[in-house]
Amino acid sequence: MSSAQTSLAFEQPILELEGQIRVLEQSVDRPPEVEERLRHLRRELGDVIKQVYSNLTPWQTVEVARHKDRPYSSDYLSLAFDEFMEMHGDKHFGDDRAVLTGFAKIDRYKVLVVGQQKGRTVKERAACNFGCPQPEGYRKAMAKMRMAAKYRLPIITFIDTPGAYPGVGAEERGQALVIAQSMFEMSRLETPIICVVIGEGGSGGALGIGVGDRVAMLQHSYYSVISPEGCAGILWKSRGYREQAAQALRFTSADLLRFRVIDAILDEPAGGAHRDHHTMAARLKQYLVRQLRELVGQPVDQLIAARYEKFRRMGVFLEQATTGTA
Repeated sequence: MSSAQTSLAFEQPILELEGQIRVLEQSVDRPPEVEERLRHLRRELGDVIKQVYSNLTPWQTVEVARHKDRPYSSDYLSLAFDEFMEMHGDKHFGDDRAVLTGFAKIDRYKVLVVGQQKGRTVKERAACNFGCPQPEGYRKAMAKMRMAAKYRLPIITFIDTPGAYPGVGAEERGQALVIAQSMFEMSRLETPIICVVIGEGGSGGALGIGVGDRVAMLQHSYYSVISPEGCAGILWKSRGYREQAAQALRFTSADLLRFRVIDAILDEPAGGAHRDHHTMAARLKQYLVRQLRELVGQPVDQLIAARYEKFRRMGVFLEQATTGTA
């Protein structure tokens, strides 16, 4: 998918080359020298894309993760899964459009998919609260996950939210409690769970469906306790320091793999997943099938024990006395 409609500031060298290529491609009769120029520009474009996207700053990673053309949960469901049957409602309050739940098939495996959804159009985004789930979204997810565990069906979650919905109504309906309950229940569900951060992984809104046997991130996604803007507002009292906050938070996929918060990074196509939905979906499917092959069939007690130990290991550090005088 082309990103020409929505460009990021750091993509300017890429866009200039793409513009030159489009102009030459529109020529009806192209002489040999024009064909040679096209080949040269295409090679140069590939080199520039690789150079730009291999040197993204943490803030630029956030911009890519938020790109409006980036594939969402619904896109992966249509490209990587078969026979998706959506299930609605939490049986208490309503149906949160920011959380998709339903049963699907991927390769030979029948699974439950829980995905956070932002919406593509303005109308869809408003209906989905811009990807910010409300309590009924997490209650819906929990109910469907319990059903999946009952029938020993693996669970796959797609994380893509700036954070849980912060409105007064959501707090009145138990937002903090329901996120904690969801994390607790996922920690002991008797079925394999695979979690993938496909875009933004913001705060407790992401953690609410982020407890699994395998946790992976797309290369240009981020996973953080708070957004860069929120962090900047707290520490510097201004959103203008968001780039410094992004640098300090250490929330990129490379950082979190090094800290052992996640288990794997899924490489994105050249120029980001928003440029090629199909290739990214194929890579995601390959990863999910490989993990399902490893997890399905494992004894339940071993599965839960390993999941517990996985999260207990996070945040471990060593203290060492300093040498020298004060």
